[in-house]
Amino acid sequence: MDTKMKKRIVMTILGQSACGVSGGLFKTAALGVDPFLSFMSGIDELLPLSFGTVWALGCALLLLFTFRADRHYIGLGTLFNLFFMGYITEFTIAILKVLSPEPSMVLRILLLAAGIILTCISAAFYYTADMGVSAYDSIALILSGTWHLGPFRICRILCDLVCVIGGASFFLLSGKPLSALPTLTGIGTIIAAFFMGPLIDFFEIHWAKPYFDN
Repeated sequence: MDTKMKKRIVMTILGQSACGVSGGLFKTAALGVDPFLSFMSGIDELLPLSFGTVWALGCALLLLFTFRADRHYIGLGTLFNLFFMGYITEFTIAILKVLSPEPSMVLRILLLAAGIILTCISAAFYYTADMGVSAYDSIALILSGTWHLGPFRICRILCDLVCVIGGASFFLLSGKPLSALPTLTGIGTIIAAFFMGPLIDFFEIHWAKPYFDN
């Protein structure tokens, strides 16, 4: 196995794992999660299943679209995301609850910021590895790269906005009080929806690609 292939495997597995950890940071911060996590968390409120299982089922359905539209995006990263990422998020939440059962507002803000940055860095690295992306990430990549409907950052923002609206709708349908909605779809979700696409672009250009090329 050559050095480039080893780098691609490491970037894929660590990138996907870090995304799972960032999901736990978002949910523990309770100031709004990233858009797709918001969507899946909204569905999770309606179903009597663990979050990891809901994540796997949701990603499997999106994977059907990717399989038909552009199979290039399916690979090791896709499968790792499908089977492990939801459970990594669950595990991270459990650990953080032990470390800080009732985090202060300052800590919650720090967790939110760390979640956003970690998500963008990890996505940039496994995109660059090109060994398959998550089923959700593939949607914006297909809209931009395969169907040429616009720049990636714009396609990503539109996909994220759809997820935010969907996640909030499912959350409210579950019977949860409106006052609890900001923990799922709050300021963190809005920041993520508008800035994650451009930030992923930035980290891919300035961090991930230079690391892979060296």
